[in-house]
Amino acid sequence: MSKKMNSEQTEVLKKVLRYMRRYWSYLAISILLAAITVASTLYIPLLTGDAVDCIVGKGHVDWAGVFAVLKQMAMVIGVTALAQWGMNICNNKLTYQIVRDIRNEAFAKLEILPLKYIDRKSSGEIVSRIIADVDQFADGLLMGFTQLFTGVITILGTIGFMLSVNVGITFVVLLVTPISWLVASFIAKHTFDMFRKQSETRGEQTALIDEMIGNQKVVQAFGHEQEASARFDEINGRLQKYSLRAIFFSSITNPSTRFVNSLVYTGVGITGALAAVNGRMSVGQLTCFLSYANQYTKPFNEISGVITELQNAIACAGRVFELIEEEPQTPEPEDVKVLTDVEGNVCLQNVRFAYRPDQKLIENLNLTVKPGERVAIVGPTGCGKTTLINLLMRFYDVDDGSIQVEGTDIRMLTRNSLRAVYGMVLQDTWLRSGTVKENLLIGKPDATDEEIVEAAKLSHAHSFIKRLPKGYDTFIGEDGGGLSQGQKQLLCITRLMLCHPTMLILDEATSSIDTRTEMKIQNAFAKLMEGHTSFIVAHRLSTIREADVILVMRDGQIVEQGNHKTLLAQNGFYAKLYNSQFED
Repeated sequence: MSKKMNSEQTEVLKKVLRYMRRYWSYLAISILLAAITVASTLYIPLLTGDAVDCIVGKGHVDWAGVFAVLKQMAMVIGVTALAQWGMNICNNKLTYQIVRDIRNEAFAKLEILPLKYIDRKSSGEIVSRIIADVDQFADGLLMGFTQLFTGVITILGTIGFMLSVNVGITFVVLLVTPISWLVASFIAKHTFDMFRKQSETRGEQTALIDEMIGNQKVVQAFGHEQEASARFDEINGRLQKYSLRAIFFSSITNPSTRFVNSLVYTGVGITGALAAVNGRMSVGQLTCFLSYANQYTKPFNEISGVITELQNAIACAGRVFELIEEEPQTPEPEDVKVLTDVEGNVCLQNVRFAYRPDQKLIENLNLTVKPGERVAIVGPTGCGKTTLINLLMRFYDVDDGSIQVEGTDIRMLTRNSLRAVYGMVLQDTWLRSGTVKENLLIGKPDATDEEIVEAAKLSHAHSFIKRLPKGYDTFIGEDGGGLSQGQKQLLCITRLMLCHPTMLILDEATSSIDTRTEMKIQNAFAKLMEGHTSFIVAHRLSTIREADVILVMRDGQIVEQGNHKTLLAQNGFYAKLYNSQFED
């Protein structure tokens, strides 16, 4: 287990170092300033020793020498303060530029991840990786840069200064040092696993909170509050357990190393006192050496704390790197084409697709659609209607067979050019935070105000938009907060009508709209679909009577095909579906 953890940490550290290479100048300056800070800090005890020697003799105080030493100390302290200030600036620049790059790469990866990843992971868990985990990583990295550089250089510098004062006592200090490293290493191994579990559980908790907030109405409508609270308590309990263990192991680091460091100070005090009594060193040198012993042991306490923070930072960074290194959607080939001059020819040949290999969905699906045809897709829940739409838009790639538009396999077309020819309205609406006008312009950013109003009138959304406090400039919250589901769907339909797409996809586009408004919108859709290939998914079969072709799907297969009258006359599966909606 420990070998696996060490290899994980090593790999994550290598990735962090790759980001650091981009800003090596800040790193080099930071190390240089750290060396200056440590050197000037370690020079102070020498000056203190000189000052002590100036006042040791009874009635023989060398005031001139003391004031000269004090001037030197003031200058050295000023240099130390400036160097430390500059080092902190470099460390901040280095840390937050690395964090910026990681966040940018993580968000850019989200844009090219296949939908199956988004379907598999909860949105809250993904948000936790990009926000909370990166913040934790930044805190650990900043502390690491600030204290690790100065700590290591302080240890090395102190050894050098101590050797210049007394070699024998220096070896006493060095003999006790390995004990401190062994203690810190033992604790670090146990800390990483707890911090990793803490980070994972925090992501799980964020996902649950995000889910509950986004679906609060459903939770309350079905009385799910107690179950949600129980689930939260369970996750919170696990988070408490992992956090307490991580904090326990990390908190015993400092007192453990302090105990070892006290042994160092004690050894220096005893051997130094004996040396001073025997005349091998002055009282000022002993004072200087005791100060160095304290300076020498202090970084061990700081570094042990840094190691704990770095364990947490590495655990969080590992989760972010997992997202960044996820397999992106299938890249477009070099000879990919841009779809132009679209008439509306669509052909599906022997299409096979399944979300999971062990659960078959669509098998051997064949379909030919001519320009201008209105194709309705009906069938029971789970038969593959929406999946077919996902395949047409290339949100998923087929497992076998091909889908062709204008005679070209859509895998040989750029995704952007393929999706640009479709206008799409789904049952689930999507609106972002912004004004009504900004939401409508998503499909056609260069549309004029007159075009927006005309589209809104066609979708019968103009009247309710004008009743809003600021009309088209009214600000709406995330996912259309403050609007009814029907109003949100009207805005999505308006967005479609503003685009004038070559082909249409309507997946339960009027499911949340009242019957009277739906009839008017159906008339508008009928005008919009004239001469355009259209795919209509509907559960209310009364809305697709005028379709040129009705595909009846069942278990991923097209079991019946024809227009409304033909399918009713066959008295098959479609007739049963249709009649079931109008039985007394």
